[in-house]
Amino acid sequence: MSADPMLMQLALQVTTLDPVSSGDFSFWSLFMRAGWVVKGVMIVLALASIWSWTVAINKLFMFYVLRRKATDFEDTFWSGRTLDDLSASLGSDTRDPMARIFSAAMREYNESLTTPRSEGALQSTRQRIDSVMNLVINREMAKAEKGMSVLATVASASVFVGLFGTVWGIMNSFRAIAVSQNTNLSVVAPGIAEALFATALGLVAAIPALVFYNKFSSDLDSYGGRIEGYADELSAILSRKISKGK
Repeated sequence: MSADPMLMQLALQVTTLDPVSSGDFSFWSLFMRAGWVVKGVMIVLALASIWSWTVAINKLFMFYVLRRKATDFEDTFWSGRTLDDLSASLGSDTRDPMARIFSAAMREYNESLTTPRSEGALQSTRQRIDSVMNLVINREMAKAEKGMSVLATVASASVFVGLFGTVWGIMNSFRAIAVSQNTNLSVVAPGIAEALFATALGLVAAIPALVFYNKFSSDLDSYGGRIEGYADELSAILSRKISKGK
């Protein structure tokens, strides 16, 4: 029974590697000697790693800006100015999420001034203010969460993609060795090294993505609690104003 021509070709490549080439374990040499499937795995993992780092750098900058703007707005909000003065000074400049929460709440509050001042109307106004602020909070948190799915996917899938490349590479190496009937370590080592390189790339892609995912999840929880706490304080302030204006 004749051997598979593809396996014979692979075995020939393994057995005819010159000492310099077979002993070269640089990243580029490992990539160039790998089969097309393992090369594809390596390319996918490299792109996934670049993608996750791009998302991570973007979110590092985003959270820095969000925290700085939140601090600046809180300093302005608690500076002693009236809500009407603050609303007038903001105008249409609501680039900060807290400013958007404030503007949405003040818009509902100002509209309530033109409605009858019955107890039912006042209660309805409080509910509308809370609902509007919750909608803005949900929208802002959805914006802040963009890219988290990328980090989660890279962190969970990269290891398995790398293992697939490793299994495929080792399988081809042993099949080629079986055809060539040569189990010398100098023949086995290069193929196994190429396969294990795929696992290493999977870990290189997965570990930073997992670390960044955990960090940004914590940052999201912290920032979400911050703006929700501000919304609760603003709701209490407006509720007192509504009660006094009754």
